[in-house]
Amino acid sequence: MSSPSKRREMDVMKLMMSDYTVETINDGLTEFNVEFHGPKESLYEGGVWKIRVELPDAYPYKSPSIGFVNKIYHPNVDELSGSVCLDVINQSWSPMFDLLNVFEVFLPQLLLYPNASDPLNGDAASLMMKDKKLYDQKVKEYCERYAKKEHITNGTADDEESDEEDISEAETQSSDDEIPGRADL
Repeated sequence: MSSPSKRREMDVMKLMMSDYTVETINDGLTEFNVEFHGPKESLYEGGVWKIRVELPDAYPYKSPSIGFVNKIYHPNVDELSGSVCLDVINQSWSPMFDLLNVFEVFLPQLLLYPNASDPLNGDAASLMMKDKKLYDQKVKEYCERYAKKEHITNGTADDEESDEEDISEAETQSSDDEIPGRADL
């Protein structure tokens, strides 16, 4: 009989030996990031996301925790935390499933068939139901802005936002420096 730790090792190794790039966190097999590409013939095609996976001690009897690290616009993914609302992971998980199922079946199906009636991102769900064309445009815009290979390999997934914050801080500091000089006039 196989123990949960052996099964965890086997599932992580299977994932590493497949086409997925797996980056372990703290040199263990309980937390890691996986490079995930948007499914072909979907709005997310061409997008690349870093998915954080945390395996509980009771894995495979208890489901993994899955979350998008870089931003994605989707009704069933919380925009701020990256949490995923997916019944097969959150409620109907079975030890018959493994990590390859998550990345080859469950996540692609989530992106291909969003469920606007059970949203984690209410804005995306509302837009999808009210104006599908604008929703599609926003999904593609997010893919272009946040889901490129460079967004997941440069350390943080939100480098673009960090750069914008750095610029505004620099502008604030330079204007603060000018104020005392003007007072002397």
